[in-house]
Amino acid sequence: MTQSPPSPEVLRVSGQSRPNAVAGAVAALLRSQGQVEVQAIGPAAVNQAVKALAIARGYLVGNALDLTVQPGFIKLEHEQEERTALCFLVRAVRQP
Repeated sequence: MTQSPPSPEVLRVSGQSRPNAVAGAVAALLRSQGQVEVQAIGPAAVNQAVKALAIARGYLVGNALDLTVQPGFIKLEHEQEERTALCFLVRAVRQP
């Protein structure tokens, strides 16, 4: 019987999130688990999430890692209503 891979840790980003802090969390999870899911609702949150992913690439250089991102949409409950969120599935890639 084969086991499915563990689901990635989820980071939720808001418009007030600090990109450097999110980038540090993304880099740490990529080093330890190899993947992370970043979720953002709204343009300000998406902006902070994308900035964090760009910064995280720099944090991973010393570990010979880079990242790939697969964007998608998901439905989330937010303040008792269903909202569409942008979801970034981020995976670590070993650099040669």
